[in-house]
Amino acid sequence: MKEKKLINTFEEDVSEVNQDYSKRVVVHETKSTWHTSPCKGVERIYLERNNLGEKATATSIVRFAANSYFEEHTHDSGEEFLVLDGIFADEYGSYPKGTYIRNPDGTNHNPYSKDGCTIFVKLRQFRSNDTKHVVKDTVNLTWQPGLIPGLSVMPLHEFDDEHTALVKWEPNTQFEPHKHWGGEEILVLEGVFYDEYGVYPKGSWIRSPHLSQHSPFTKEEGAVIFVKTGNLKPNFD
Repeated sequence: MKEKKLINTFEEDVSEVNQDYSKRVVVHETKSTWHTSPCKGVERIYLERNNLGEKATATSIVRFAANSYFEEHTHDSGEEFLVLDGIFADEYGSYPKGTYIRNPDGTNHNPYSKDGCTIFVKLRQFRSNDTKHVVKDTVNLTWQPGLIPGLSVMPLHEFDDEHTALVKWEPNTQFEPHKHWGGEEILVLEGVFYDEYGVYPKGSWIRSPHLSQHSPFTKEEGAVIFVKTGNLKPNFD
């Protein structure tokens, strides 16, 4: 007997979320709503999303329940994700917490999780000629010295003006005021991150627009953040 697909009763969501890129946006995971997906056991927090439903350009936190999967699909304009918890898998391998992956335009896979996992994922946001496939185990990579004492950096990907990295902040570290050419996007992975505008515990997502400015720092908790810069400049390709 052919196995039935585990599909929810699902009404496609075509609403826009955080589509004004001239504004600073902060989303806290613990204060956000989980939305169902077309596949049973897979839920999403929408961080940013246009109105194209399951073909949306989107940034989300996605949670797979144990033994859940998503239907096979193709990555139009690419897929980028970081495994936040558990083990994510597809037909090409298994990816534990801390794995960073970039699947370029035109690739496809059938993702699932045996024991459950959570990922931070960006869909359909690759530059047109950024075709590099990337898989990095950040748990076992070496941290490099940052721009100031108290900062360590783990580069993940660079293309033109876009830079993606993990940054580890030691407790009580202060960075000088600076502008974000091409914007800045941060996901707080550990600890608490601060600037003059607010306090951002683990699970906070901050999107700062092109030419915005801030003075970030940490207190006694320190922090580890996922950060992208240069990907929000005007006339993004």
